Amino acid sequence: MEPTWRDAKPGIIHAALERATARPSGNWYVVAASRDVRAGTPFGTTVAGVELVLWRSPSGELHAGPGACPHLGAAMATATQSGCELICRWHGLALGPSGRAGWRTLPAHDDGVLAWVRLDAVGGEEPTDTPILPVRPDHTASLVAVATMVGTCEPDDVVANRLDPWHGAWFHPHSFADLRVDSAPARTATEAEDHFDLHVAFRLTRNWGIPVEARFTCPDPRTVVMHITRGEGAGSVVETHATPLAPHPDGRARTQVTEAVVAHSDREGFGHARRARRVVRPLMEWAAKRLWVDDIEYAERTYEVRRRTM
Repeated sequence: MEPTWRDAKPGIIHAALERATARPSGNWYVVAASRDVRAGTPFGTTVAGVELVLWRSPSGELHAGPGACPHLGAAMATATQSGCELICRWHGLALGPSGRAGWRTLPAHDDGVLAWVRLDAVGGEEPTDTPILPVRPDHTASLVAVATMVGTCEPDDVVANRLDPWHGAWFHPHSFADLRVDSAPARTATEAEDHFDLHVAFRLTRNWGIPVEARFTCPDPRTVVMHITRGEGAGSVVETHATPLAPHPDGRARTQVTEAVVAHSDREGFGHARRARRVVRPLMEWAAKRLWVDDIEYAERTYEVRRRTM
C-alpha cells in the first residue's frame, strides 16, 4: 500500500472544512435516531449546553422543549406522559406541545431516520422550517441503521476527519480492503466542484471486499455524506452528523457523532435482507461503531493538538 500523506494536503482539508462550516444549517441539530425517541417515554439530552426533552404524542408526532421544569427545575426527561403532555414527577405540573409561560416548546423534526431540534438562540442563523437534508433513498424501502458515539472534540474535528478520505485504508484496514481518492476539490473550489470522489472496497473478509464508487459532500456545516454512486448499493448513503453537547466540567468540548446508513439495492435478495433487518441492523451498527472507534481517536487527537496551540 502506497503512503497517502503527500496527497492528504492540510490546505485542501482545511479549505474544504471552511467551505462546509460556512454553509447554512437553519439552526437544526441532530439529536438521536428516530426510533430512539419512543412514544410514552421522554428522551432527555443536551445540545450545545441546552438541556432538552423530546417526546412523541400518541399519534407519533415529535415534540421538543426545555429539559427543566419551569416550576422548580425538575428534569422533564424523568416525567411521565399522559396523552400529549409530560407530567412532572415532582409536583405534577403538566407541560404539553402548546407550552406555557417560562416553558416554550422548540421546533422538532423527524425525517424518518433521525430526530432533529431547532435551536435558534444557539445557531444564530436564519431559521428554516425543516433541516437541510441530503438526497437519500426512501427509508421505508431501505435498510436503516443509526450508530451513535461521543468524543472529546468539537463538531469541526468530526467533519474534518471525514474530509480526509486519504486516511481510510491506512487507519481502517479492518473496514477497507482498498480506498483510493480519485479527485479532491481545489482550495478555491466552486459549489459544483466541492466534493471528493473515491473508489472504495468495503472489506468482507481478509481477502475479499465489495468495490464501489462514492462521493463525499457536505450539505450543512455539521454533516458529511457519502453517496454510493456506482456499484453494489448505488444510491445508498452514509450520513455523519456532528452535534455539540454539554462540555466536560473542565471545559473541554464534547461532540456526539450520529452515523446514519440508509442502504438500498435493486437486487432481488435485498428484500430478504430488509425482512431480516432485526438481525442485519445490529451488524450494520456494529460495523459503523467499529470504524468510529478509530475516527473518534483521530478527532480527539486533532482537537487536543489544536487546544495546545490556543
